[in-house]
Amino acid sequence: MGTMDFKTDASAVTINLLLIVRPEEAASKEKGLREGQTEGGRGAGLEGDGNGNSRSQPPQGTDLNGRRGPTDLHEQTPPITSGPDKATQVTVEIHHEDTSPQLIKRLSLGKGSQRLRGHDNKVYPWDKSSLKSMPVDLEQFKKLDDYALKVNAKNSVEELVKALLKEARTDLEKVRAIWMWICHHIEYDVVGYHNKSQLSSKPRDVLQMGKSICEGYAELFEHMCSLAGIQCKKLSGHAKGHGYKTGQTFTGDSDHAWNAVYLEGRWHLLDSTWGSGSVDDSFTKFTYRYNEFYFLTHPALFINNHFPDNSNWQLLKPTLTLKEFENNMLHNSNFYMLGLLATQPETPIIQTVNGKASVSVECRSSTLFMFKLKGAEEQGLMTLEKHGMKLDIYPQKTGSHKLEIFAKPSKAEASDDVYKCVVEYVVECESVDKAMRFPKDLHQPVGPSWFSERQGFLRPSHREPVLHTNDGRCSFTFTLSKDISVLTSLHTDGSSLAEDMGRRHVLQIQRRNQVELKVHLPHAGSFVLKIYSKKKSDPGNYDYIFNYLIKCLNTEVKWPAFPQSYSKWLQDYEILEPLSGLLPANRNVQFRLKMHGIAKVLVQAENTYPLTQNKGVWEGTCSTSGCREVFVMVHENANHTFYSHVLKYEVETQ
Repeated sequence: MGTMDFKTDASAVTINLLLIVRPEEAASKEKGLREGQTEGGRGAGLEGDGNGNSRSQPPQGTDLNGRRGPTDLHEQTPPITSGPDKATQVTVEIHHEDTSPQLIKRLSLGKGSQRLRGHDNKVYPWDKSSLKSMPVDLEQFKKLDDYALKVNAKNSVEELVKALLKEARTDLEKVRAIWMWICHHIEYDVVGYHNKSQLSSKPRDVLQMGKSICEGYAELFEHMCSLAGIQCKKLSGHAKGHGYKTGQTFTGDSDHAWNAVYLEGRWHLLDSTWGSGSVDDSFTKFTYRYNEFYFLTHPALFINNHFPDNSNWQLLKPTLTLKEFENNMLHNSNFYMLGLLATQPETPIIQTVNGKASVSVECRSSTLFMFKLKGAEEQGLMTLEKHGMKLDIYPQKTGSHKLEIFAKPSKAEASDDVYKCVVEYVVECESVDKAMRFPKDLHQPVGPSWFSERQGFLRPSHREPVLHTNDGRCSFTFTLSKDISVLTSLHTDGSSLAEDMGRRHVLQIQRRNQVELKVHLPHAGSFVLKIYSKKKSDPGNYDYIFNYLIKCLNTEVKWPAFPQSYSKWLQDYEILEPLSGLLPANRNVQFRLKMHGIAKVLVQAENTYPLTQNKGVWEGTCSTSGCREVFVMVHENANHTFYSHVLKYEVETQ
């Protein structure tokens, strides 16, 4: 048995730590104490921050009740693993000089267990129910948060804590007030990071300077909690922060510092450095950008980018090895704050198979995604799903390719209407699939989705993003849930299809709330069918909604365009025949057109041919002899003397 006395002045207390330890356990316990306080060395921290100055001892201070705080980190003992045979008992007694001994806390560590202050603090893998390690109502914090942000007491740390605690009643509220103040008043010291010899991470210095690196954030947080009577520990370890490269290994000293706080019988993790903001790519400018994610983060999420020197402080069961940490996907705070849940594959480096790599993201609610492969949104086919997205990548060069996936909420506020990077992969490509080269006009995502449904396009006949046609013809149908006008266009690479002709290779037929899009391809190849819409009552422009990829390998295909239509040709009119906009020369051609609300219909070629109405269909024949163009004209009213052009056909040259 050993007794260690830490003497203080007469007004303070004597702390006796009674440790019942088997001799062979002593060495491992000493190592455990050391692991929790490895000196900082290299590297970066922040989701843009760094650390690495030599560790200074936390200053000795008093809490607001006049009690002395801890003199060094050894007093806040990290989790202790019991020996193989006997239980380990730790009894903490506090003796005031003038009182009899009083037992205030007893920890019994059963055989084979790992406990933190009398409670099994380990948590199992994330159950996807909460990002926090304890219930937190951010709405209830609003008044406290607003108060904490306005506190301006910088003469001493004690004065600052006293001011912050005026509005805080529970331990959780005290921690929250301290957290909010630090995150909004201490900026990351990018200059100090590059010149650590001039840097102090002592709490009073951090407060006076108003800036520090992660070491200073963590020491200030620990000291302020101590003054508030909250048990808190500064932790150190490796972080996937600024400068992290997918798949990199971690060696040498720890490169980041953060905190654990003891609330409601459990330890909880937080990182005020990363909560405060971020630095730019060149590590020369810090921007305050508050990040709620790093306040009491669920340990199963915190381990994504924080690996403590002492694995007990992962607060996980089972704990991860450093190798597992290095190999695991990095899901940053944006990933979880946007309600994303998981990715496939779960490893950051993926190999193509026959030139293709596939990625999927699972999320809670409708989310918009985009991607970049080597900085460009191409060489991929992304489809949106109700609870996520799927992406097939076809790199057109061998080698390593950086793949970034971005997301934003579908109902974003104007201020939130930006895509944020949520996950990164490295795609290793050994062979290229040249057949999967996509037209430059292809927009992501491809195919129908919850988004096109929301815009009024229901029950699509083709749910897949790619349609293959052998004869160069295909048809798409939708039910329209809104009173919308639809516009379409067909695109392909090269100059074979001008924009106006691209529109004429799609024929739109509307029957009540059903719309059919008939496509006749001008030649073999890859084509993009773009679909736009607007409210019928809206005089403005059409909005792009979604697109399909149409592929045809048959080199015999050569369909002419549909006839050209004019403004008097209404959306619910229908051409039954002839569908081809190019008529044979010197032939009698049969016309059958569905039109309503019309008094007379004429077909004008070399001569004029009237059509007759039969059960809503205007019918008749016309000779194409001696003309280059044929027009269909209508009398909208029997009393009118003028005709309006509605369709134009061309006649083959002989």
